[in-house]
Amino acid sequence: MKKNIPDKNGHFGVYGGRFVPETLIYALDELTAEYALARRDPKFLKELDYYFSEYAGRPTPLYEAKNLSRALGIKRVYLKREDLLHTGAHKINNTLGQVLLAVRMGKKRLIAETGAGQHGVATATVAALFGLSCDVYMGEEDIHRQALNVMRMKLLGARVISVKSGTGTLKDSMTEALRDWVTNVRHTHYVIGTVAGPQPYPEIVRNFQSVIGREVKTQVLKKERRLPDYLVACVGGGSNAIGLFHPFFRDKKVKMIGVEAAGLGLSSGKHSASLGGGSTGILHGSKSKVLEDKFGQIRNAYSVAAGLDYPGVGPEHAYYQDIGRALYVSVTDREALEGFKLLASCEGIIPALESAHAIAYLRKTGRAVRKDAVVVVCLSGRGDKDLHE
Repeated sequence: MKKNIPDKNGHFGVYGGRFVPETLIYALDELTAEYALARRDPKFLKELDYYFSEYAGRPTPLYEAKNLSRALGIKRVYLKREDLLHTGAHKINNTLGQVLLAVRMGKKRLIAETGAGQHGVATATVAALFGLSCDVYMGEEDIHRQALNVMRMKLLGARVISVKSGTGTLKDSMTEALRDWVTNVRHTHYVIGTVAGPQPYPEIVRNFQSVIGREVKTQVLKKERRLPDYLVACVGGGSNAIGLFHPFFRDKKVKMIGVEAAGLGLSSGKHSASLGGGSTGILHGSKSKVLEDKFGQIRNAYSVAAGLDYPGVGPEHAYYQDIGRALYVSVTDREALEGFKLLASCEGIIPALESAHAIAYLRKTGRAVRKDAVVVVCLSGRGDKDLHE
């Protein structure tokens, strides 16, 4: 395994890199240089820790879900409760880090893409906190199915821009946000919400989200006096999963399982499983595993969970799959809804439909997990937004 992932050019093995218009090179170079300074600046790190703890609510609990463990027939299942963070999901970890970078660079405006709306809410939240203007691109279809989060973003002062092109979902929102950034690059910072996009975004977002895995390592050692046997997380673009996985990358005995959205089934063609049903290609400035047709055109993704409805995945996940460091599986919409109901009924916790995919995997294939195992599931968000589904 390579020592430095990504390398100096932003490559995770053969994945990653930059495939963008020349106009964006300046902004990406500026962000790369500023992040290199910030990550070694004690003042920046102290300020980030302050907002993590005093504003977002870190550290989040590692909760032993005893009823769920019994229902699944697994020794111990722990839930990493990212759903308890301010704004209701792990997205605030990344937006707090990126807004601090934007302020350091003198940017006055934030833009973002959003699917389930959680990243949009988190971006609007930090924009309000730091007095920046904010525009959020959201697909027309997602605006309808995530109306609650649209209301939250508007209340926070953000402008929600409806994207009608394509399928009106996350892919199209990211495309429009990139177009905006090309035009307004001097005064605008694009807060990408997942571990996709051109260098340095996959590394920056991963590092801000790695607080999840670092906390889990400390907490589980205290509770179990050993590391967990399995880490399980849902994967769309993959930020919550890589945030959990990355701090355990060199702990080879810890198995990592990423759960993609199989939608109506992989054979139906209506799914979002880029790792399970995709191929190597380029999307939104990065080389990774994507859903594409035989002509190399990006196919439409589908999932009942708006946050997983994306036809690509972060390049680090593609690298993990290639080297066998993580296993990537998928569950259908129907199975995810059963996982959603299972956690609600036995633990009194309503998960986001995205997170429910991870629960559903254990419900569906728990037999593949040793009965004496210690399992940590990243509960990436809460399910208020999904109740109507």
